[in-house]
Amino acid sequence: MKNLRIVTVLAATCVAASALAQAPVKETPPAPAPPRDFALPAPRQFALDNGLRVTLVNYGNTPKVDIGLYVAAGNSYETANEVWLGDLTAQLMREGTTTKTGAQISKAAAQMGGQVEINVGVDTASVTGSALSEFAPDLAKLVADLALNPKFPASELDRLKADNLRRLSIAKSSPQQMALEKFREVVYDKHPYGRVFPTDAQIKGYTLAQAKSFYEANWSASRARVYVVGRFDAPSMEAAIRSAFASWKKGSMSHPAPPKPRADRAVYIVDKPAAVQTTLIVGLPTIDASHPDAIALSVTNSVLGGYFSSRMTSNLRESKGYTYSPFSQVSNRYRDATWAQNADVTTAVTGASLKEIFHEIDRLQAEPPSEAELESAKNYMLGTFVLRNSDRSGIIAQLEFINFHGLPADYLNTYVGKVRAVTPAQVQQMTQKYIDDTKTAIIAVGDKKLIEDQVKPYGPIWSTPR
Repeated sequence: MKNLRIVTVLAATCVAASALAQAPVKETPPAPAPPRDFALPAPRQFALDNGLRVTLVNYGNTPKVDIGLYVAAGNSYETANEVWLGDLTAQLMREGTTTKTGAQISKAAAQMGGQVEINVGVDTASVTGSALSEFAPDLAKLVADLALNPKFPASELDRLKADNLRRLSIAKSSPQQMALEKFREVVYDKHPYGRVFPTDAQIKGYTLAQAKSFYEANWSASRARVYVVGRFDAPSMEAAIRSAFASWKKGSMSHPAPPKPRADRAVYIVDKPAAVQTTLIVGLPTIDASHPDAIALSVTNSVLGGYFSSRMTSNLRESKGYTYSPFSQVSNRYRDATWAQNADVTTAVTGASLKEIFHEIDRLQAEPPSEAELESAKNYMLGTFVLRNSDRSGIIAQLEFINFHGLPADYLNTYVGKVRAVTPAQVQQMTQKYIDDTKTAIIAVGDKKLIEDQVKPYGPIWSTPR
């Protein structure tokens, strides 16, 4: 029996060895093909007599269509006493028109195989919707009804204000939102871009009359653009838009005065007692999307902290273990932008994290990245560019970005080539010119008694209670 077991083991060993010998050698996957230039089909553009501008793009093979109406009615058009009034106005608009209740609007969109939404951003408000291609003209009418004929039902006002109070409470308890609020306040002071949150008293005090007044002042044809992307019959679509929006008042267009952002090196502590982490934002004003260097700066941001293989991530997460997901970004507004590095770090390494953030900025100012490092960042950017342009809503967002910032009509079609053309030397130059770490605001939301001594070496300290 013992000899039989030995033979069995030997046989199994031989079979295993034979299988290993015959196993295919693992091959390195082929290198990805270089990203191809993006080619957007030629759009059809026209304007109505009331000033509404329209862009139609037949795109894709799926029999669906998306419509986006963008209006210069975002939060930047609110006064200091109207923060989030634009949001409340849009929420009331979604609750019904003079012809349909909110429920009927949702049902009508669902019957077309889609949905409609109203959203408010810093600079613009939008009415967006999707539907099956056969209902494209009907979707245009529904979007127009929401924008032109709001009922402002008084019965919904208290509920919506209560919802916004809950939303505010949640936001104000988030360290990331607290840091954003302080950063925008520091950079923009009393400009509308410096106001992120209202007070409870403001929300409670808003009236139906105020919402109607905000609507009348900001929702008009000359301040708006319509984008239609998908599969649709162009003549029918144009006729539907002309008919649905013809009665919209022209209004007048004006942008808020440009900000005069602050660029001073200082530390702003927002005290959050007993916090186990410190939320950091290190940032400063920079060039906006209309600047000739904007694409090169975007590439630079990717190298520095804009994606998972960036220098900041490799340092703060992979090497030091200070944080899980640091990231940097360029945030664009109208003729304005900021660059900022964000990170949630363990309280005990708050100062050490700032040391590494500034080390990476200084290192990229001192020497350019390698060709391989830069190529990796470019491939990431171009991959996300492809994803952004892979569906109808993404194309609409890109078209609105181009028009809002006054970019060239061929921006999408030349983007890939311009990213490819950025050199290591340019990345170094962009860091030197536009990410001047001697002018960065440093926001630290955390336990003041534990982090104050750690951040003292990085600038004069200003403290804010929670």
